Amino acid sequence: MPTFRRGTKEQGEPAEEATTTAEADRPDFDPFDPNPDPSYEVRAEDLLKPLREPGSGGLLRWRKQATNAPIVQVENAYITGKLDLRAAELEYLFRFERCRFEQPPDVREASLLGLVFRKCWLPGLKARNLRSRNDVRLIRSKVQVESGGRMDGETTVRRGGDRERGVPDAAVNLTDAVIEGSLVLTRTEINYTRGKAIQADRLAITGALLAYRLEAGGEVRIPGMRAGGNVNFSGATLNNPDGIALNGNGLEISGSLLCEADAYGASERRRFTAHGVLYLPSAKVASDIVLRGAKLTVNQTGPIVVSAWKTGDPYVDPRPALNADRLQVDGNVELSDGFHATGTLRMVNAHIGGTLRLAGARIKVLRGQAEPYYDRALHLDGSEINGDVEATGLSAEGQLRLADVAIRGNVLAWNAKLLHADRDVFSARRTQVSGNFHLTDAKVAGTLRMQGMHVGGNIDLYGTQLSRPQIRASSSFSVDLRTSQVDRNLVLTAHRGRAFRAEGGVNMDGATVHRKVDLTGAELSAIEQHAIALDISDVTADEFLLLPGRRPEGKVLLRRAHCGTLGDDLTLWQASGGIELEDFQYDALTEPISLEDDAAVDRRIEQLRAAMGGYRPGPYDQLAKMLRASGNEEHADTVLLRKQEYRYEALRSGAGVLGPGIWVWSWLQRWMVGYGYKPMRALVWLLLLLVTGSVYFEWFSGPCAEDDLLLIDGKHCAVNADDTGLVWSSVLYNVDLLVPIVDFGNKNRWHMEGLDRWVGVGLTGAGWVLATTLAAGMTRMLRRNGG
Repeated sequence: MPTFRRGTKEQGEPAEEATTTAEADRPDFDPFDPNPDPSYEVRAEDLLKPLREPGSGGLLRWRKQATNAPIVQVENAYITGKLDLRAAELEYLFRFERCRFEQPPDVREASLLGLVFRKCWLPGLKARNLRSRNDVRLIRSKVQVESGGRMDGETTVRRGGDRERGVPDAAVNLTDAVIEGSLVLTRTEINYTRGKAIQADRLAITGALLAYRLEAGGEVRIPGMRAGGNVNFSGATLNNPDGIALNGNGLEISGSLLCEADAYGASERRRFTAHGVLYLPSAKVASDIVLRGAKLTVNQTGPIVVSAWKTGDPYVDPRPALNADRLQVDGNVELSDGFHATGTLRMVNAHIGGTLRLAGARIKVLRGQAEPYYDRALHLDGSEINGDVEATGLSAEGQLRLADVAIRGNVLAWNAKLLHADRDVFSARRTQVSGNFHLTDAKVAGTLRMQGMHVGGNIDLYGTQLSRPQIRASSSFSVDLRTSQVDRNLVLTAHRGRAFRAEGGVNMDGATVHRKVDLTGAELSAIEQHAIALDISDVTADEFLLLPGRRPEGKVLLRRAHCGTLGDDLTLWQASGGIELEDFQYDALTEPISLEDDAAVDRRIEQLRAAMGGYRPGPYDQLAKMLRASGNEEHADTVLLRKQEYRYEALRSGAGVLGPGIWVWSWLQRWMVGYGYKPMRALVWLLLLLVTGSVYFEWFSGPCAEDDLLLIDGKHCAVNADDTGLVWSSVLYNVDLLVPIVDFGNKNRWHMEGLDRWVGVGLTGAGWVLATTLAAGMTRMLRRNGG
């Protein structure tokens, strides 16, 4: 015979036996045997008769006590018929242990002290609008709705467009129930593949929902549920591969949502597993969401679960492993420590009050073949994270999309592996990171798209190696930092023998870095020949350290960039595609050129010329400006002199028949006055011409042969009769020729003819050139000295 006991909540009070067992050594009833022993049968109506007819006798007699809450305990029974407690109001705690039910217990609209099933087998549980003053427990039990089974009174549902009568909504239905304790589903198995394993819409739980190692076949549906404590699915297995595994739309949890690996009652840990979508939009969690070591899998090739996801909208993820749009979590979200997801982790417009942890996680999605791309591994657009994003050791196959995200802490992702070849592997347009962004010693296949990003600390990519970027018609870059803002340093350097390598190059056009841009040891190469390996156009920073580990394979752009200090080496200037330096400004060099180091100036000039592949005046002017600002006037003039030399070379190459004349004019200016940047040469040439001209006119000029001219000293003739008192002086005459601006009254009073006249013309022309050059040089010197 089955055993029935009545007890109280008083600790130590012996239970009162209502009936006796047939034999003391009789084995316990096995409720999971599909062919139960008939000797354990008891009719449900006989079991409930004492409740319905208190004075009728029957199997149980009840006794109320003022301070004790009675317990109805049924053990080792096969309960036939229908256990019908619908709408009953009973101050009893019902406890069933090792029982099998022929029909689903019905406690709809009932008000009980509590309800416990331990090691029981049930064909279902009807508990809509149940009110329990204590826990409701299903422990180590099995709820199995057989295929084609019927649960009277349940609503009709549609399957494949056909109406079926008598098909239950769910194996366990707790819709609108109120539990003034906890709901415990520990180690219970609930299967209903044709419908929902659990339906608990708007369930209110004062305590916790404890579902350690729950095994559910079918959807677990708890939208709008309110729990006063934790919701714990640790070690559970939720299996609904072609649909939603856990539906928590709009649930509210005053504690934590725990879906992690669990070692409850065993030495071996068991991970939380969900075959189907974890659906948590608009959920509110007062503490943490923990999925450490969990495994989420959604069918990547089967039908799309939700009709609204069947769209061409590129921002929809049709096969998410986790959908938690508008999620609000006051604590951390931990998807880490062996967490594995096959499908998108989507948390768009979510609020996370603590840290998002992805350390040691692995995420994989099916690769889309054409736009719109549905292969996002992580989708966080518009979310707010008040702590860090920890992704150390993260392995992701698919895009990580974080557009317009606000991260109050740091992004820490060293030793990560991000794979999304030939597309954007990381897209964080306009994202704000208050701390540092560390993606270091990582392996990346695809483009890091960080356009318009604002980082309050450093961007550190040292030791990271990037390959196979997205190829676009305009350009292809492995790292896109255009218009980004970095409040400290941008570090793209080698680390512990591992080079920073960007096979598609780096683009930081228009970026602002408040301190340092460091490319020490970097290896940069463009995808296509003559493409761009490094673009620093319009970048401003305190310091540029452009010291790559090998020559850039491609073009380097420094147009309109500006830095306070420039550190470079020969490796940079050997870029295979050359360097564009128009309007590039730098105030000083990290290794200043000393006043005695002429070779360093010559070397830098040659580097500029070779890198530009042609004449551009701006870079020479900038170098001279920098040298002059550091007090190195001589070297500044040397640079400008060489600039003019290259200028005339460029003019001559395109002048055609005028080329030789330009060459002669350039040669004369270079050797005579250093293109005006060697004014002392002009003074020397003036003195030399003064001596030469004076000697010539004194000793080698021809005699005057005109009869109407007055011969003064037997050799030189005056022009006017009034000048018969003149005294010839070859020095004063020569001075008057060489200084054309001032007239000393000699050159117009003496008559010259023949060769003497042409020598005078030559001295006058040379005087004009040398005097203006000397005046221009002195003007520049006075202007510099005067500030």
